[in-house]
Amino acid sequence: MAFEHRRTFSLIEIQHLLIAWLALGLAFSISMLGLPNINELGPFIRIFMISLLTIGAGFIGHELTHKFVAQRYGCFAEFRMWPLGLIFALFFALTLGVVFAAPGAVYITPVSFGLGYGITNRENGIISLSGPLTNALLALIFFPLIFYTGLLNEIGRLGFFINLLLAAFNLIPFPPMDGHKVFIWNKGIWAMVAIPLWAIVIISI
Repeated sequence: MAFEHRRTFSLIEIQHLLIAWLALGLAFSISMLGLPNINELGPFIRIFMISLLTIGAGFIGHELTHKFVAQRYGCFAEFRMWPLGLIFALFFALTLGVVFAAPGAVYITPVSFGLGYGITNRENGIISLSGPLTNALLALIFFPLIFYTGLLNEIGRLGFFINLLLAAFNLIPFPPMDGHKVFIWNKGIWAMVAIPLWAIVIISI
């Protein structure tokens, strides 16, 4: 059965994406600089803007790719933030100086679900793989900036490493990670993508 595929957004989805994007940028900025006082607003705003660009590109790109690929397969797909996950991200940034974030997810429902059938393991695997592949592509885009100095270097280093880490982390083959669905669909494709990414992360660290 054919379905009409539209890249549509609801108002609540846009609101959730914006809130999660800003919260993640704030959490990463706090983890790097701590809470600023009035004399430190300049450096903090600089890091915040860099975080919005680099981490934001990874987060937004990852989630929207899931959404668009799912819609391509005839699914309803919308992002919903997880408020508690965002609170935890800010809490860990404040107390431990690290960011462990679960900002939310794209919730996918096949249009045909009520008719008794839905997407296949292959389609679900491709939808799941699309997010980490987007992060890997963004890491490649940010990588050349590392060879510059100043602001471009900062953007390049953070954008490369964060997107590389997001790609590798999301390919962990255990639920609820994307890698679990890819692994169920095709273990060979999972290994071809995940293992090199993990190796690059280890080398980069």
